Amino acid sequence: MDSTNDIAIGQVVRSKAGRDKGNIFLVLSVVDDKNVLIVDGNIRKLDNPKKKKVKHLIVYNTVLSELEYRLNNNIKFNNAYIRKLVEPFNKSLKIV
Repeated sequence: MDSTNDIAIGQVVRSKAGRDKGNIFLVLSVVDDKNVLIVDGNIRKLDNPKKKKVKHLIVYNTVLSELEYRLNNNIKFNNAYIRKLVEPFNKSLKIV
C-alpha cells in the first residue's frame, strides 16, 4: 500500500524504515496521497509530528476513532493522552 486512500486519522502504524524503525505511532493527519503525519507522544510529540511516507509504514487495521473525534470537535488532548493510546500496542505489537 503506497497510497493514503485506506488510512484514517487515529490509525495505528509501525515504522518499517528510518531511524524510528519498529516504533508504533498514530496517524495525526493525512498530508497528501503518499504522506501522513505521525505521533507517539514520546519521541514524536504533537507539536512536532513526523511526516512519513506510507510506503515506509506497516499499517494495522486498528483505528482509534476517539483521536479523530477529539480533533474534529476541538477537544484538547496532550502527549500523555497519545502515549496512553499507544501503550497497549507497544506491549503487544513491538518486536523487542
